[in-house]
Amino acid sequence: MKNVDTKQKIMTNNYINVIGAGLAGCEAAFQAAERGIKVRLYEMKPQKFTPAHHSEKFAELVCSNSLRSNELSNAIGVLKAELRQMNSLIMEAAENSKVPAGSALAVDREKFSSYITEKIKNHPNIEVINQEVKSINSDEITVIATGPLTSDVMADFIKNELGLDGLHFFDAAAPIVEFDTIDMNKAFFASRYNKGDADYINCPMTEDEYKAFYNELINAQEAELHEFDKNSQKLTVFEGCMPVEVMAKRGFETLLFGPLKPVGIEHPVTKQEYYAVVQLRKENKEGTMYNIVGFQTHLTFGEQKRVFSMIPGLENANFIRYGVMHRNTYINSPKYLTCFYSLQNSRNIYFAGQMTGVEGYIESTSSGFVAGVNAAMNALGKEEIDFTKETVIGALAHYVNDGAYSGNFQPMNANFGIVAPLAYKVKGGKKARNEEIAKRALSVIEKIKEKII
Repeated sequence: MKNVDTKQKIMTNNYINVIGAGLAGCEAAFQAAERGIKVRLYEMKPQKFTPAHHSEKFAELVCSNSLRSNELSNAIGVLKAELRQMNSLIMEAAENSKVPAGSALAVDREKFSSYITEKIKNHPNIEVINQEVKSINSDEITVIATGPLTSDVMADFIKNELGLDGLHFFDAAAPIVEFDTIDMNKAFFASRYNKGDADYINCPMTEDEYKAFYNELINAQEAELHEFDKNSQKLTVFEGCMPVEVMAKRGFETLLFGPLKPVGIEHPVTKQEYYAVVQLRKENKEGTMYNIVGFQTHLTFGEQKRVFSMIPGLENANFIRYGVMHRNTYINSPKYLTCFYSLQNSRNIYFAGQMTGVEGYIESTSSGFVAGVNAAMNALGKEEIDFTKETVIGALAHYVNDGAYSGNFQPMNANFGIVAPLAYKVKGGKKARNEEIAKRALSVIEKIKEKII
């Protein structure tokens, strides 16, 4: 591909292209459109679906319905606050579709997706084009947000025509059960550490029950890979979305320090403590569906029913959706991308979403936000915006730009470890320090906001 001068700003038409209407693509399209830029948003659904997608609507959530913590002592909570401050469409949709989840933010996925779809389709500066994109024109400003399940044709174009290395890992989704079929004589509502409301259903286990469950789990049959995954020699799994059976095989007590951790959970009436506890979280506002927290899995559907029904309270549970596993694709971003999510050698081309190496719904949204804002700046002939490492938005962008410290670039969630440290000490421990970092981040975001609105 012909290189483009990194300082050159080319706008051959009065519009930009955004490819893919997931969280990152919708955020990118919306941010550019809000700044007066005409946007052509390409989405291959409903003509073609990936193995993990089923809805025709935009920003479909295919894994958990949780957007994780809202607290400012947590990096993902700070990232949400930054995006809210910058008028993020995804955060607006989340607030309008949230379901009770204690100190976390979880959404009704159908209402969440519907809200975003309507906002995008009704925006005067956005034209939605339902077709699969197989190549791009490097003279047009384009945001590629085709997701972790990019079509084979587009993946080949990215690899061969743009010259980007392709990597793969596997992502897994947890099962969902019907609330009315959970035995609440065995399970109970509570929150861990009495933090937030008692929004989680807890299924307690004795040591004997855990041993029996563990043995069946590590010996259960895994599902056959999809046809497009059969050439892979090994399932490489990102730590943040690891199948529960893979986690269990790391050691007998591994789950007891992970999704089945019993610390801080006691029966609200008897005050009894337990050897292990499985938690379920609301899947919709009505509370008719609950997902099994941390139980992403690649087991066959039959094995999921058999093994997960061993969990006290779920013996007769109706599984509305079984867990599934699918391939994710991401590029070696530090080798190719700037901190603006544009290509180093072709600054009209931007990438956004999980394929950049950010991991998680809100992290993907953040990358779409930065790519969309900077694509708009590019189109307007203005300088691109560096969100700096003092913000979580900027820290993720800089990680994608230079995060291969060990020579092995891996997907990254939002965390304080990638944020620029404070230049002074804070009394009160880790929580107080993180809250001070959050305060600084939101102050920096407010100053950046003044530059781009």
